[in-house]
Amino acid sequence: MLSLNEIKKAKGSSQTRKRVGRGNASGHGTYSTRGLKGQKSRSGVSGLKRLGMKMQLLQTPKSRGFKSIKPNNQVVSVKAINNNFKDGELVNAESLFAKDLIAKKDLPIKILGKEKLTVKVKTAGVKMSASVADQLK
Repeated sequence: MLSLNEIKKAKGSSQTRKRVGRGNASGHGTYSTRGLKGQKSRSGVSGLKRLGMKMQLLQTPKSRGFKSIKPNNQVVSVKAINNNFKDGELVNAESLFAKDLIAKKDLPIKILGKEKLTVKVKTAGVKMSASVADQLK
């Protein structure tokens, strides 16, 4: 049976702390891993001073360009509406999603295209280009 006094840490799970400045026999004596001269070797210099905010800013990777928070429109072509809808039908998010013309109902939808709209449909909650809007009037 396993007892509390028999439990041991996993091998390599903990490391002993580096004890600096405890004589040359320790391997970290004399200069105490600080090198020879300079500001970093002196006492009383905080680590924040030498690893300042500027260095941190320079080291962080920057993402270039601009990414808008607003979602992109799901584009539906006039050709797709001509092929999938009949006269008098309603074109909205639900009907477009049911006919697999858009991927998601909650994202904005825009009807685009230079083709001629052959069917007379009604739209609700759908954006469209000026040329498509003129054809629907």
